[in-house]
Amino acid sequence: MAAQAQWRTYLAESALAEHFLGNAPDWYKLAIAGFLAGNVVLDVAAGPAAASWALLLEFIFTLVMALRCYPLAPGGLLTLEGVLLGLAGPSAAYDQLALNLPVLLLLIFMVASVHFMRELLEYVLTSILVRVRSKIRLGLALCFAGAFMSAFLDALTVTAVLLTAAHGLYNVYQRQLSIEGMRHPDGLPEFEHEDLAQFRGFLRNLMMHGAVGTALGGALTLVGEPQNLLIGQRMGWDFVTFFVTCAPVSLPVLAVGFLTCWAVERWRLFGYGYQLPPHVRSILEQHAAESRKQLQRGDRFRLATQAAMAVLLLFGLAFHVAEVGLLGLAIIVILSAMNGVVDEHEIGDAFRGPLPFVALLAVFFTLVAVIDQQQLFAPVLAAVRSLQGRAELGAYFLANGVLSSISDNVFVGTIYITETLQHFDAIREAQGGVLTAAQTAQLDKIAVAINMGTNIPSVATPNGQAAFLFLLTSALAPLIRLSYMEMVRLAAPYTVTMVTVGFLATRFLL
Repeated sequence: MAAQAQWRTYLAESALAEHFLGNAPDWYKLAIAGFLAGNVVLDVAAGPAAASWALLLEFIFTLVMALRCYPLAPGGLLTLEGVLLGLAGPSAAYDQLALNLPVLLLLIFMVASVHFMRELLEYVLTSILVRVRSKIRLGLALCFAGAFMSAFLDALTVTAVLLTAAHGLYNVYQRQLSIEGMRHPDGLPEFEHEDLAQFRGFLRNLMMHGAVGTALGGALTLVGEPQNLLIGQRMGWDFVTFFVTCAPVSLPVLAVGFLTCWAVERWRLFGYGYQLPPHVRSILEQHAAESRKQLQRGDRFRLATQAAMAVLLLFGLAFHVAEVGLLGLAIIVILSAMNGVVDEHEIGDAFRGPLPFVALLAVFFTLVAVIDQQQLFAPVLAAVRSLQGRAELGAYFLANGVLSSISDNVFVGTIYITETLQHFDAIREAQGGVLTAAQTAQLDKIAVAINMGTNIPSVATPNGQAAFLFLLTSALAPLIRLSYMEMVRLAAPYTVTMVTVGFLATRFLL
C-alpha cells in the first residue's frame, strides 16, 4: 500500500508523467510504458518473433482504446521501438509506405475533397432522413448504397461521404441543444438527454450499415478493393472474369448481408434498432425546410457545382481515368475555385480530418513491415497448403479471414497470392512447364478463397478494413460513442452470417 501511495505521489508530481500521453488515464500510460520496457526484455529473452507478436497485440490494444487516447502517439512509439529493435528496418518500412502510396494519396486528397461537397451531402442526407421514416428501409438503403458505390469506387471514399453527411446532421442537432441549454441554465430536460442518446445510437446503426455495405460491394468487382485488383492482375482476370469467377461466393454473401441488415433492425439485435426521436426529426425537418427557403442564387450555384463534380467524380472513379488521390486533388482545385474558397486556413480545414489518420496508417504500414520481415504468418500458410481439395479452399478462406481481421487485408492478400503462385510455379516446373486442368481449376478456386477471405471476415474488427479504421478514428466516432468494442459488437451479426455463408460457399459452391 505504501508503494502504491508513493507511486501515485510520483505520478501527481512528475512533469514526465503529466505530459506523457497527455490526458490519457494513468493506468493507460503505465500500460504503454510497460509495453515499451517489456518488448526489449522479450526481444532479448525470447527472440524477435515473440517480440513482433507482442508488438502486434499491443498495437491492437491502442486501437481498442482509441477513445481514451488517439492511437497515433502510443502506436507510433511502439512501432518506432520495433524499428529500433531491428524487427523491421527503415527501408522495409519505406517500401511498405511506397507500396501503399495510392492509399495514402487517396486519404490525403480524396477524403479532403469530400469536405468541399459537405453542403450537398448534408442537404441530400437530411432530405432522405425526413422522408424515409422506416428505420429498416433506411438501413437497407444505406447498406445497398454503400455496396453499390464500393463496387466501383473506393470504400474509403464512400465512408468519407457517409461520415461527412452524418457529422453535418449531428452538428445540426448539437446547435439546437446549445440553444436549449441557454434556455435552461439548470440543465437540459431529461427528454433531451434521452433523445441525444437515441440519436447517437441511430447514427451508430446507420454508419455501421453503410460501412458493412462497403465491404459487401468491395468484394464484388475487380476494382472494389485494392487486393481484388492485385489478385485479378496476378491471375490474368479482366473485370467480367473476376465477377463471374467470384460470384459463387460473393453473391450469396451479398444476399445474406442485406438479410442480416433487415433482421438486426427488425428484431433490434446486437445494439441495432435505435429510432430517430420525434423531437430530433422535427428539428431536422425544420432545418431542411429553412435551408430550402434560405437558398439564394449563390447557394444554389454551389450546390449545383458540387452535384456536377460528384457526377464527374463517379465517372472518373468508375472508369479509373487517373489514380484516385489525383482525382481528389482535381476536385479540390475545381470546387475551391468555383465556390470561391481561396483562403489558406479555410482550405486547410479540409485536411484536418484525414491527415491524423494518414499518419496513423503510415505507422500501421510500418507494423506491417515488421510482420513481413519476421514472417509471422508463414506457419499459417504452411498449415493451409498441407491440406487438399475443398478442405484447402475452406482453410484458405478462414486463414485469410483471421489474419485480415488483425492485420491489413491488402497485405494478407498480397502475401498469400504471391506464395500460392510461387507454389504452383514450382509444381509447373516439376511437370515440364504445364499444369493439369484440375490444378489450374484449383488455383482459380484458391485465388477466389484468398480474395473473399481478405474481404469478408475482415469486417469483424476495425483493424482489417481501412474504411472501418477510418470510421473508428474519425471525429464523429466519439460524438456518437462508437468505440472499438462497440464496432466489434455491431459487426458481430454480420461477421457470423457472412463468414458462415462465405465459408460454406467456398467449400461447396466453387
